Amino acid sequence: MSLFDEEPKRKIAHEIGQELSLLSVAELDERIGVLRGEITRLEEERARKGDSKVAAEALFR
Repeated sequence: MSLFDEEPKRKIAHEIGQELSLLSVAELDERIGVLRGEITRLEEERARKGDSKVAAEALFR
């Protein structure tokens, strides 16, 4: 097996405002999944930072 036998896995990237008309339904679904995952990750980080802020504010009361 050589390095050329396997197709490299492409990373799905989405740019805000990107032209969508050339994407297939499957590609759109794939990007929607990626973006939903990213939204979840952002919301979790925001919650962690909010918890830290509340803890810091409680310390200075």
